Amino acid sequence: MARILLSSLKEAAVVAAAAAAAAGHQSLLGSIKIAVLPVAKVFTLCFLGLLMASKYVNIFPENGRKLLNGLVFSLLLPCLIFSQLGQAITLQKMLQWWFIPVNVVLGAISGSIIGYIVVTLVKPPYPYFKFSVIQIAIGNIGNVPLVLIAALCRDTSNPFGDTETCSTQGTAYISFGQWVSPPPEGTFDHEDGNLPLKIPQKDASSENVPLLEQEASPTDLDNSKKGKIKSCLVFVYDKLKLKQILQPPIVASILAMVIGTVPFLKKLIFTRDAPLYFFTDSCIILGKAMIPCILLALGGNLVDGPGPGSSRIGVRTLVAIIIGRLILVPPAGLGIVTLADKLGFLPEGDKMFRFVLLLQHSMPTSVLSGAVANLRGYGKEAAAALFWVHIFAVFTMAGWIILYLNILF
Repeated sequence: MARILLSSLKEAAVVAAAAAAAAGHQSLLGSIKIAVLPVAKVFTLCFLGLLMASKYVNIFPENGRKLLNGLVFSLLLPCLIFSQLGQAITLQKMLQWWFIPVNVVLGAISGSIIGYIVVTLVKPPYPYFKFSVIQIAIGNIGNVPLVLIAALCRDTSNPFGDTETCSTQGTAYISFGQWVSPPPEGTFDHEDGNLPLKIPQKDASSENVPLLEQEASPTDLDNSKKGKIKSCLVFVYDKLKLKQILQPPIVASILAMVIGTVPFLKKLIFTRDAPLYFFTDSCIILGKAMIPCILLALGGNLVDGPGPGSSRIGVRTLVAIIIGRLILVPPAGLGIVTLADKLGFLPEGDKMFRFVLLLQHSMPTSVLSGAVANLRGYGKEAAAALFWVHIFAVFTMAGWIILYLNILF
């Protein structure tokens, strides 16, 4: 009897172990599926943009890509941020989300430190030291995370809940960090660095000088005072570079936070039966077009390949940038988020919040770094670095997402 009982227990243990192994295997496959599918969707749309911009199809030329980039930056992205962030945010949530902008700043600092260490060890060609540090330090904390969250939430098997809640929360968290991001690439328009010069006028001849000067009337004095005030405001505006700071996505974030935290305004604009909800609904419709448009533009921008910039930087420096940005920066971000969680800085039980924080450290180099490098005369080198980093990011992002999902769930 004892032997029969013992053998039965052994069989039960074997069956339980096999079931646990199968469940673990199935959960691992589920994590891989959830992590890989969003990246695969992103890759597919980028490939279509690349195909349309190629010489074989050629229906997506460079001018068209520039116009589409401008449309996304000036209209579609602000509409997405305004509609999603405004609906989700409240004054209490704003106080709970304070670590999101802090995480962006800490990510830039840690990325700069890692970049400096990596570049010091690699010793790139002399002109590219600071360039390489910037390529490692500045990550894309806006567009690519928004795209990944949207693709992830479309899958009904995602672990963050129903599609609408998942998308709204993820987009709101990412949008809340937009206002501390550096000025986007659209602000750097003077690629050649040539600024218009003011040509002084020649002195007026004596024939045109009146013999008697008229006294200034009160109206003229008022106009001159208004002109001085206006010129003073313009001077302050230019010195503070408000045009670069108050970009459409940042303005949309600020408006969404202001309106969303005032109950009366929120009920007036963001509630479904509100009289002004038609404006929010219009922004939602336009915001949904942001994801495919920006991915098509990103794929089209890769049509020229790495170009001659790769040979100028060197393979060693390119490999250092790829490893530094995609392999070394994410573990530092994981450490930052884990420490913040243990210190009680993060909302309790909100896994999407933690996932977004981790994504901010795992993204490829921001296109902003290419715009900055273009101003310094390193546009071709930046294009080569961005090309290779985004190619390898397809694989590294999937790997980091698998790790993050296993940690959170």
